[in-house]
Amino acid sequence: MSPMRLIILLVAAVSAIAAAVVVRSMTAAPTVTRPTAPTAPATVTEIIETPQTPVLVMLHDVKVGELLGPDDFEWKEWPDTTLNPNYFTQDISPTAIEDLAGSVVRTAMVEQEPVLAHKIVRKGETGYMAALLTPGLRAVSVEISTDKASGGFILPGDRVDIMVTYDVDMIEPVSGGTESRPNTTTIMENVRILAIDQQFRSDESGQYAIGSTATVEVEPEMGRLLVMADRIGEVSMALRSLQDALDSGDAAWGRTDFLLDFTPYDEGGTLGAGEDEGVTVYRNGAPSVELIGEG
Repeated sequence: MSPMRLIILLVAAVSAIAAAVVVRSMTAAPTVTRPTAPTAPATVTEIIETPQTPVLVMLHDVKVGELLGPDDFEWKEWPDTTLNPNYFTQDISPTAIEDLAGSVVRTAMVEQEPVLAHKIVRKGETGYMAALLTPGLRAVSVEISTDKASGGFILPGDRVDIMVTYDVDMIEPVSGGTESRPNTTTIMENVRILAIDQQFRSDESGQYAIGSTATVEVEPEMGRLLVMADRIGEVSMALRSLQDALDSGDAAWGRTDFLLDFTPYDEGGTLGAGEDEGVTVYRNGAPSVELIGEG
């Protein structure tokens, strides 16, 4: 092949390749550039602190008649937006825990409930003893001495058995005469001590409570029994163990039939009482005397 012919072939080949490239570029689909979606801005959480005030609340559930102590309360932060003006707040009543110790629950409250004045009765207020009493029972007082009350170790809140020692006329089998002999009978069991004199709660030592009067919580008929026992003899109290008190629960027992042996009958054959026989009861915190057999 001649050189000239080779050159012509090379030029033709290059032209064909160039034409093919141009045609392909013209027929290719155009590239579409899609816009990028905007990026959402980062969320910033703003924490707004609500002003709070320490409020006095119950540390646990309490029931009606329960005697309150310092360990029954605590201060809790409370939002100012829901603050009740009747709450005890630490800035206004900083000594509220100490001031309310010894109060009695008038209305049951639950754990973490703010304390309200109308739900408790403070010591010395009208109705204090009435709030301390279990519904349906009565507060009756009886004179005691240290040797008749377990040496002073009986404290408010304890449970006791009550005994009476009295003289019984015994017939001598030989002479046929009578001789007076002492006899001791348990007339009540598991009786709750409400107070020793004006002390309604054990002191910090919790060791003893010396007083001349014990106030107990009993059913109305058992109150008559206790007053009668105090008239016919000497009343003594025996302290029950804590476990015995727990096992026995709140129920007390009394020998009400004991009344039949000593309560006089009137002319009509009905159960009566002497003119000067009475029982001390408490209404609205004040003692009063009611005659046995009235009502």
